[in-house]
Amino acid sequence: MKKIIDYILSIIYLIHFGLTLLVFHVIQIIAFNVFGKKVHKVAVDYLNFFLTFGLYLTGANVILRNLTDLPNDRPIIFVANHQSTFDIPAVIWLLRKYHPRFVSKIELAKGVPSISYNLRKSGAALINRKDGKQAITEIARLGKLIQDEKGSAIIFPEGTRTASGIMKPFVAGGVATLLKRAPDALIVPVAINGTGAFNPKGIFPLKSFSKLSWTVLPGIEPSGKKVEDILEEAKTAIQNILSKE
Repeated sequence: MKKIIDYILSIIYLIHFGLTLLVFHVIQIIAFNVFGKKVHKVAVDYLNFFLTFGLYLTGANVILRNLTDLPNDRPIIFVANHQSTFDIPAVIWLLRKYHPRFVSKIELAKGVPSISYNLRKSGAALINRKDGKQAITEIARLGKLIQDEKGSAIIFPEGTRTASGIMKPFVAGGVATLLKRAPDALIVPVAINGTGAFNPKGIFPLKSFSKLSWTVLPGIEPSGKKVEDILEEAKTAIQNILSKE
């Protein structure tokens, strides 16, 4: 019976998901080209609001928590574990005040309604994993951007999704490059839990009545610390949250 419910609710949510991407793709194009970047950002925020809270259509328990006060006068590098494609909408909505730009694989810059358009227009770092020089250049550009704007970036230092919930080692290269160009940045861990189990077999079927949580943790001052030590501290903080849930 539970499997039948999973299939029915998955179909309902995925119809909602697809229609939301299509509708907001048009809205984004109009917002960006007619009204400019600020209105485009608002459109992106509400795209991710509908994607996130649409998860209730699957019976999910969606928990968004911020356990710290974040500064407005310095750059921020959000460091998150990565379990699923479904990690991202809630992160964008939860952190919308800070307008985080993603470090993303370049393949996502084409072919996905709404998402590809936003990646191209938002200033995200679009990296080619087969071209190390290009990847470093893109991440460095993003680092300078958040330093100049006192903005924020978000990176998944595992480098890939881990649906099992068991985190892979955090790779230092991307964060090190961001910090080199944004030396004033605060490192802020974000713990994401439950999304891997939510779609264990790919995008269909989804697991109904899942508990999904996103938690922003206290920041880590990077001054005087090695990047590897910063990431180990961030990983431990994230693991502590995952272990409690």
